[in-house]
Amino acid sequence: MSNNYLSKSYWNGMIKMSLTRLFILRALHETPMHGYALREKISDLTRGCCTPTEGALYPTLHEFERGGYVTCREQTVQGRTRKIYTLTNKGLQACRAGLEAWEETARSLLDARKTVSSPSPANEVSLADSQEVKPQ
Repeated sequence: MSNNYLSKSYWNGMIKMSLTRLFILRALHETPMHGYALREKISDLTRGCCTPTEGALYPTLHEFERGGYVTCREQTVQGRTRKIYTLTNKGLQACRAGLEAWEETARSLLDARKTVSSPSPANEVSLADSQEVKPQ
């Protein structure tokens, strides 16, 4: 199965996958929390744009724990044991570095969008055109 590079949903999925780690760190910056609350917080922070699946969230939290970016402790709430994740100083440093990197990337993407949104007539290519564009 080939990727549909013309599909906005393809690109949204790729971007969301790459941002999951950063949003986990960013959400934990506010307060320690368990997995479900973390998913909800990320959804709130991103206005519903990104809500990591359990399959993405928990392996990333375990990776962060092994790397010293978060700590985990068990807490019993209403008879249920929950793992509460807390951002460490190393995790805060990683969050700051990630946010700085994404700021730079976002600026570059916005600048690139300006040039793609208003192409010069000599550079216009129809999306329906499936032939290879050859450099001159």
